[in-house]
Amino acid sequence: MKQQRKWLSAVVSLGLFAGLAACSSPATQQQQPAANGGADTGSQAAAPAKQTVTMLYWPGPESEAMQKVIDNYNQTKGSQDGVEVKMAPAPREGFWEKEAAMMSSDNKDIDVYFTASYKVGEQKSDLVPLDDKLGDQLKLFIGTTIDSLKNDGKTYGIPTDVSNHFMYYRKDLVEKLLADPAWQAKYKEISLKVVGKELAPKQPAEWNWDDFTATAAFFTQSLNPDSPTQYGTALQAKNLIYNVMIWDDVLYSFGGTWYTGDGRPNFDSPETRKALNVYANIMKNGISPAAASTFEYPETNQAFQTGKAAFILQWGAAYHELTDQAKSGQVFDKVGIAPIPGDKHATHVHALGVGINSHSDKQEAALKWLQYLATQDAMQTYAQNGGIPPVADVLNGMKDQRPEFPFIAEHVDKYGYVADTGSQVFPILEVLARHFSAVWAGQADADQAAKRAQDEVSKLIGK
Repeated sequence: MKQQRKWLSAVVSLGLFAGLAACSSPATQQQQPAANGGADTGSQAAAPAKQTVTMLYWPGPESEAMQKVIDNYNQTKGSQDGVEVKMAPAPREGFWEKEAAMMSSDNKDIDVYFTASYKVGEQKSDLVPLDDKLGDQLKLFIGTTIDSLKNDGKTYGIPTDVSNHFMYYRKDLVEKLLADPAWQAKYKEISLKVVGKELAPKQPAEWNWDDFTATAAFFTQSLNPDSPTQYGTALQAKNLIYNVMIWDDVLYSFGGTWYTGDGRPNFDSPETRKALNVYANIMKNGISPAAASTFEYPETNQAFQTGKAAFILQWGAAYHELTDQAKSGQVFDKVGIAPIPGDKHATHVHALGVGINSHSDKQEAALKWLQYLATQDAMQTYAQNGGIPPVADVLNGMKDQRPEFPFIAEHVDKYGYVADTGSQVFPILEVLARHFSAVWAGQADADQAAKRAQDEVSKLIGK
């Protein structure tokens, strides 16, 4: 089996480096030794040899933004460091599996690996702890995101992108609700019917889950024929691990957690049942489309963009789509951002990042690159070209170009939590998605689902 993994790693590496060689810059090619053994026949002394650091990176907008940072480094600080960074191309499909195959064979061809909060526990034996190497530079980043790349108290990567959740809402509809006495009277009537309490409308930043449910009911035509939207909300309720990440916000807002203080699973709890029933009651009352049991990111966005839903729980990265006039013609200029509802606001946080390959022969050169990457200038370049680096000064400073960035900085810092960075994050999410999505769809009981999740996760992690 070990030999099989080595073979797969060699195949992956060959594909990566064939692409990398083809992308070598003319400047790099000119640095090759001359046919006479490398003697400099010109009047100038030969430039000092550079070490090439190869970084495997997530493809897409992130790699396009990172290439700008790499170019800047290679042309400036890299020349002083005697280091040149190259990015190894890799397809997005099967990325983690390819990287795992390389790590399992102690691959030396990659010097800097890509990592993430939900992978760092699995990868830590192949990554170098950075706490002593980067020291105070780690303080550049919002603390929650550094926590999201820690395992057993050690930091194995620096965060390059952060993901979080917001509640997006229709500003025009909420403003009318807060100002119109007739709407407010109807709201009280509907809230009494749906949540058993006569509530008054509030600003979205003040909502708990009763407010969320009551307001969603008010903006649902089956409960309020005068509602301008067909549904109050559109939940992401498909059996999918990323949908559990959003639902986790409900759990944490009630004071729930994945684990107890001594590290045991904590799903058989009153908080889990409350959180499951929030989704289940919304679906049962038709406040979200019945088809939401098949919804994930794009379907939920579309419900909001087309004016079908008044507010949604969604990833921070969705803001630019929801405010794109070409995609969201009805609502693009009416999008408000609020914290996830709850007696205490909570947002899932995970980070994408990079760490040094513990098997690399060029760890010192790789560290020089990471020391540059962990600077405000590097992160500013990254943000200006499409990244979402968790650096508060960078995010706050880009308010005019990216209005959502200051909200990301604030919410990640004030409301952010990291559920788990262990080696079994994905398998645990799969267990939760299977049992909890059945509750959301009205096919299972919250109490049963909580107990079954507790039992399966306990067996999975041996506790």
